[in-house]
Amino acid sequence: MDHFSTIITRSSLLNACISHAKLVAPTDTTVLLKGATGTGKEVFAQAIQQASKRAQAVFLKLNCAALPAHLIESELFGHKKGSFTGATHDTCGLLKSADGGTLFLDEINALPLSIQGKLLHFLDSGEFLAIGDVQPSKVDVRILSATNTDLEPLIACRQFRPDLYFRLNVFSIELPRLLDRSEDITLLIEHFFQVFENEQGVKAPVLSQRSLAVLKHYHWPGNIRELRNICERFSVLFAGKVIEPAQLPSELTDNTHQLTPKYFALPETGLKLEELEARLIKQALHRTNGNVSQSAKLLGISRNTLIYRIQKHGFNFTF
Repeated sequence: MDHFSTIITRSSLLNACISHAKLVAPTDTTVLLKGATGTGKEVFAQAIQQASKRAQAVFLKLNCAALPAHLIESELFGHKKGSFTGATHDTCGLLKSADGGTLFLDEINALPLSIQGKLLHFLDSGEFLAIGDVQPSKVDVRILSATNTDLEPLIACRQFRPDLYFRLNVFSIELPRLLDRSEDITLLIEHFFQVFENEQGVKAPVLSQRSLAVLKHYHWPGNIRELRNICERFSVLFAGKVIEPAQLPSELTDNTHQLTPKYFALPETGLKLEELEARLIKQALHRTNGNVSQSAKLLGISRNTLIYRIQKHGFNFTF
């Protein structure tokens, strides 16, 4: 059975990612999934788990950005009764609960520095200490993780441990943005319309060719998640109807003027080139949620050049 068959694509970029995922899935190697928000990292993690020898075992997930530091440590490693205020009973934690199975750590870039060393120790030894415990526990858990930002700037700013990065990054897969796989947009729209037709019992709408062209040229900052939400909105508002460009929301149509870059003329009063460069770098990083590789593509320079210029301007990253 092909556990990756639910991933809808004609894109050579995404098909390359699928091929790599199929290679690593049967092993116990740690996998780091990279990509902007909404690119399908969790879908890939689930497919890797289903194609692994742990497919019949438990699959658990922790979103590292969803909880404060003290709760993440307890959720991940567990705690003993009385180890802190409110600890009224023993809790085993996700690592122990996932013994024999797979644990997916989403948004690993948000994992507090204070906990990173403890996770690294587990990855190296298979052992961990619950909060308040003196006896280490040993479990057999495969770790999959995901990040929506480039971890190297965090390492440079000492917000992420390089040794943990190397341990997580044994095998990495970088998922493309929807903008970079525009050949999939029509397929995905048809799929989502069919899903909502089945779920809601309404006839799916139809996009006119002009409307479809607008959607194909939109930059989709929220990627597949944003496209899915748009399709759900259309399914409710235009059930059984043809959607014309005039009916599209402004956030889709206002973007089209960005498709043809305008000629930039040097102002009569001149400009400060260093300041302009810094502003453009900040805009690119903001647009890509801090992903250095994608920001470099937007700016038309190499990744190493961008890292040098980030350091030159002394940016202090906060994500």
